[in-house]
Amino acid sequence: MRETETTAEARRQMEICNACRYCEGYCAVFPAMAMRREFSTGDLTHLANLCHGCKGCYHACQYAPPHAFGVNIPQTFATLRAESYAEYAWPPAMGRLFERNGTVVVLVTFLALTAVLLLTMGLQDPAILYTAQTGTGAFFRVIPYWLMTGLATVTFGYALFAMAMGALRYWRGTAPGAGQRPITPAPVATAAFDILTLRNLGGGGHGCNDLDDSFAQKRRWLHHAMFYGFMLCFAATTTGAFYHHFLGWKSPHHFLSLPVQFGTWGGVLLCIGTAGLIWVKTVTDPVPVAKKLLGSEYAMLSLLFLVSITGLLLLVVRHTGAMGVMLAVHLGLVLAFFLLLPYSKMVHGVYRGLALLRNAQERGAETGAAPAKAPSGKATLKAASAS
Repeated sequence: MRETETTAEARRQMEICNACRYCEGYCAVFPAMAMRREFSTGDLTHLANLCHGCKGCYHACQYAPPHAFGVNIPQTFATLRAESYAEYAWPPAMGRLFERNGTVVVLVTFLALTAVLLLTMGLQDPAILYTAQTGTGAFFRVIPYWLMTGLATVTFGYALFAMAMGALRYWRGTAPGAGQRPITPAPVATAAFDILTLRNLGGGGHGCNDLDDSFAQKRRWLHHAMFYGFMLCFAATTTGAFYHHFLGWKSPHHFLSLPVQFGTWGGVLLCIGTAGLIWVKTVTDPVPVAKKLLGSEYAMLSLLFLVSITGLLLLVVRHTGAMGVMLAVHLGLVLAFFLLLPYSKMVHGVYRGLALLRNAQERGAETGAAPAKAPSGKATLKAASAS
């Protein structure tokens, strides 16, 4: 990670925090900070991605604005996370897409929708597109199977490869000075537990400070709804593929089948999670928020909401003449989502997961070791505030 104004500001604030340590028990960030006496750009990037943005430290901090020190960890780390997404994107030139991500999301969504609609209308007779299609293979009479699976395979396969390359670059770029530690089952299990339970979303689990200094679990539960809704939708797709290729059961499937049930409940949870998180962003305290990133966050949450709601509407109208257009719209939105996966805030799940894994490794390595002593408080605070 290269040195930027944000990394310099993050280092200044971490030096103040490392001298104060009032928030040492608030979340995973501050114990990880206490293991360090100096902060490289890799260290700062790791700490920024370890931060879950609960804002607890901001409301507890005696040096937060309007104090002259101006410590605002949630805002600074949010900006640094966004810079890390651009820095480690693959291929590197695509990192520029993060600079105006809200506009990019809207543009790619429009182009993907237009492309799928034009392809569908160009390949099919309007009599098929606008009339009810029922029975086995109804979807494929509207959009050919080869086109549907080909677009999905290419775009999703590319997204997974690009995200894997970005994850590898991030892991190497945030390695501590001693180098990479071997990955063993214990830290993997710890990180998996933290990811699946979102334990750190709210200072270790007690909640976030979304409105003021009071704690609430809304943001954690809404993230759960979005995450597990997405996983259910993925399960619906993989189950449907298994039915098609191994059992010879072609869509559309009956309502009580596994693919439809997974997709229905996944879509409902995604709608709740994305709409709820959009609402939280509109009512949250704006001071600890990186305002320049809100456009991209609103755009991606809105795209996910549209993907889920059009999937549910497709289920409702699948036996009517509206099915053809709704299928094309839904697949266009899915195509846009796949294309944007490596170049939107969706990559935060990958980098935050790796940050939790590195944190679990460090905690394991520190077990039984003497705790690091804080630097001399007043001297360090003066130096940090002046830097």
